[in-house]
Amino acid sequence: MTARPRDPASKVVSREEAVRRAGPGRAFRLVFTNGCFDLLHPGHVQCLSRARELGDVLLVAVNSDASVRRLGKGPRRPLVDERSRAEVVAALECVDLVTVFDEDTPREVVAALEPDVLVKGGDYSEDEVVGARTVRASGGEVVIVPLLPGHSTSRLVEGMGQAADRST
Repeated sequence: MTARPRDPASKVVSREEAVRRAGPGRAFRLVFTNGCFDLLHPGHVQCLSRARELGDVLLVAVNSDASVRRLGKGPRRPLVDERSRAEVVAALECVDLVTVFDEDTPREVVAALEPDVLVKGGDYSEDEVVGARTVRASGGEVVIVPLLPGHSTSRLVEGMGQAADRST
Protein backbone atom coordinates (compact mmCIF):
# COMPACT_ATOMS: atom_id res chain seq x y z
CA MET A 1 0.00 0.00 0.00
CA THR A 2 1.32 3.45 -0.83
CA ALA A 3 1.08 6.63 1.18
CA ARG A 4 -1.59 9.11 0.19
CA PRO A 5 -0.22 12.04 -1.78
CA ARG A 6 -0.42 15.46 -0.15
CA ASP A 7 -3.23 17.76 -1.19
CA PRO A 8 -1.68 20.05 -3.84
CA ALA A 9 -3.34 23.11 -2.30
CA SER A 10 -1.42 22.48 0.93
CA LYS A 11 1.86 22.94 -0.96
CA VAL A 12 0.87 26.43 -2.19
CA VAL A 13 2.06 28.96 0.38
CA SER A 14 2.57 32.69 0.74
CA ARG A 15 6.03 34.13 0.18
CA GLU A 16 6.35 34.72 3.92
CA GLU A 17 5.54 31.06 4.62
CA ALA A 18 7.94 29.91 1.90
CA VAL A 19 10.75 31.93 3.49
CA ARG A 20 9.83 30.63 6.95
CA ARG A 21 9.91 27.00 5.77
CA ALA A 22 12.73 27.12 3.22
CA GLY A 23 14.66 30.36 3.69
CA PRO A 24 18.07 31.06 5.21
CA GLY A 25 19.03 28.83 8.12
CA ARG A 26 17.36 25.75 6.65
CA ALA A 27 18.92 22.33 7.18
CA PHE A 28 18.43 21.06 3.61
CA ARG A 29 19.51 21.82 0.05
CA LEU A 30 16.92 24.12 -1.56
CA VAL A 31 16.36 24.15 -5.31
CA PHE A 32 14.41 27.08 -6.77
CA THR A 33 12.86 27.70 -10.16
CA ASN A 34 10.12 29.91 -11.49
CA GLY A 35 7.83 30.42 -14.45
CA CYS A 36 4.33 31.08 -15.73
CA PHE A 37 3.34 27.41 -16.17
CA ASP A 38 0.25 28.51 -18.10
CA LEU A 39 -0.30 25.12 -19.73
CA LEU A 40 1.74 22.38 -18.09
CA HIS A 41 3.45 20.18 -20.70
CA PRO A 42 6.16 17.46 -20.77
CA GLY A 43 8.93 20.07 -21.04
CA HIS A 44 7.83 21.60 -17.73
CA VAL A 45 7.58 18.20 -16.08
CA GLN A 46 11.05 17.18 -17.25
CA CYS A 47 12.62 20.46 -16.11
CA LEU A 48 10.96 20.29 -12.69
CA SER A 49 11.89 16.62 -12.23
CA ARG A 50 15.52 17.33 -13.14
CA ALA A 51 15.52 20.34 -10.82
CA ARG A 52 14.28 18.24 -7.89
CA GLU A 53 17.16 15.79 -8.39
CA LEU A 54 19.59 18.63 -7.56
CA GLY A 55 18.53 19.01 -3.93
CA ASP A 56 16.27 18.03 -1.07
CA VAL A 57 13.38 20.45 -1.60
CA LEU A 58 12.09 22.03 -4.82
CA LEU A 59 10.31 25.37 -4.44
CA VAL A 60 8.60 26.77 -7.54
CA ALA A 61 7.60 30.42 -7.83
CA VAL A 62 4.71 30.95 -10.25
CA ASN A 63 4.12 34.32 -11.93
CA SER A 64 0.88 36.00 -10.85
CA ASP A 65 -1.74 36.74 -13.48
CA ALA A 66 -0.71 40.43 -13.55
CA SER A 67 2.96 39.46 -13.90
CA VAL A 68 2.17 37.17 -16.86
CA ARG A 69 0.23 39.96 -18.57
CA ARG A 70 3.17 42.35 -18.11
CA LEU A 71 5.52 39.81 -19.71
CA GLY A 72 3.69 40.34 -23.00
CA LYS A 73 2.91 36.67 -23.64
CA GLY A 74 -0.20 37.64 -25.60
CA PRO A 75 -3.59 39.27 -25.10
CA ARG A 76 -5.29 36.11 -23.85
CA ARG A 77 -2.59 35.05 -21.42
CA PRO A 78 -2.63 33.67 -18.89
CA LEU A 79 -5.15 31.08 -19.99
CA VAL A 80 -5.38 29.66 -16.48
CA ASP A 81 -5.62 31.76 -13.30
CA GLU A 82 -2.66 31.94 -10.90
CA ARG A 83 -4.16 29.86 -8.10
CA SER A 84 -5.06 27.06 -10.52
CA ARG A 85 -1.61 27.17 -12.15
CA ALA A 86 0.04 27.02 -8.73
CA GLU A 87 -2.07 24.02 -7.69
CA VAL A 88 -1.36 22.14 -10.93
CA VAL A 89 2.39 22.64 -10.44
CA ALA A 90 2.02 21.64 -6.77
CA ALA A 91 0.29 18.41 -7.83
CA LEU A 92 3.56 17.14 -9.29
CA GLU A 93 5.31 14.73 -6.94
CA CYS A 94 8.69 16.39 -7.54
CA VAL A 95 7.45 19.78 -6.29
CA ASP A 96 7.56 20.43 -2.56
CA LEU A 97 6.39 24.04 -2.27
CA VAL A 98 4.86 26.65 -4.59
CA THR A 99 4.49 30.37 -4.09
CA VAL A 100 3.07 33.04 -6.39
CA PHE A 101 4.99 36.25 -7.08
CA ASP A 102 3.62 39.48 -8.51
CA GLU A 103 6.82 41.24 -9.56
CA ASP A 104 8.11 41.21 -13.15
CA THR A 105 11.00 38.96 -12.08
CA PRO A 106 11.62 36.61 -9.15
CA ARG A 107 14.62 38.68 -7.97
CA GLU A 108 13.03 39.51 -4.60
CA VAL A 109 11.93 35.92 -3.98
CA VAL A 110 15.42 34.61 -4.79
CA ALA A 111 17.00 37.18 -2.48
CA ALA A 112 14.64 36.27 0.38
CA LEU A 113 15.10 32.50 -0.01
CA GLU A 114 18.82 32.33 -0.87
CA PRO A 115 18.46 28.96 -2.63
CA ASP A 116 21.37 26.56 -2.95
CA VAL A 117 20.50 25.88 -6.59
CA LEU A 118 18.71 28.12 -9.09
CA VAL A 119 17.34 26.24 -12.12
CA LYS A 120 16.02 27.57 -15.42
CA GLY A 121 15.15 25.94 -18.72
CA GLY A 122 17.46 25.92 -21.71
CA ASP A 123 15.75 28.89 -23.32
CA TYR A 124 17.90 30.99 -20.94
CA SER A 125 21.64 31.42 -20.75
CA GLU A 126 23.24 31.61 -17.33
CA ASP A 127 23.85 35.35 -17.82
CA GLU A 128 20.11 35.93 -18.37
CA VAL A 129 18.90 34.13 -15.24
CA VAL A 130 17.46 36.63 -12.78
CA GLY A 131 18.97 36.05 -9.35
CA ALA A 132 21.98 34.12 -10.63
CA ARG A 133 24.47 36.64 -9.25
CA THR A 134 22.75 36.57 -5.84
CA VAL A 135 22.79 32.77 -5.70
CA ARG A 136 26.43 32.51 -6.76
CA ALA A 137 27.46 35.22 -4.27
CA SER A 138 26.08 33.11 -1.43
CA GLY A 139 27.90 29.97 -2.63
CA GLY A 140 25.03 28.48 -4.64
CA GLU A 141 24.94 27.28 -8.20
CA VAL A 142 22.93 28.04 -11.32
CA VAL A 143 21.85 25.11 -13.51
CA ILE A 144 20.35 25.35 -16.99
CA VAL A 145 18.23 22.30 -17.88
CA PRO A 146 18.08 21.59 -21.64
CA LEU A 147 14.67 22.07 -23.25
CA LEU A 148 12.65 19.08 -24.35
CA PRO A 149 12.39 19.66 -28.12
CA GLY A 150 8.94 20.38 -29.52
CA HIS A 151 7.32 21.47 -26.25
CA SER A 152 6.42 25.05 -25.39
CA THR A 153 3.33 26.75 -24.02
CA SER A 154 3.50 29.41 -26.74
CA ARG A 155 3.45 26.68 -29.40
CA LEU A 156 0.45 25.02 -27.70
CA VAL A 157 -1.45 28.31 -27.55
CA GLU A 158 -0.64 29.01 -31.19
CA GLY A 159 -1.87 25.54 -32.16
CA MET A 160 -5.11 26.03 -30.23
CA GLY A 161 -5.73 29.29 -32.12
CA GLN A 162 -5.17 27.58 -35.45
CA ALA A 163 -7.51 24.75 -34.49
CA ALA A 164 -10.19 27.27 -33.47
CA ASP A 165 -9.77 29.11 -36.78
CA ARG A 166 -10.27 25.86 -38.73
CA SER A 167 -13.45 25.01 -36.81
CA THR A 168 -15.17 28.33 -37.56
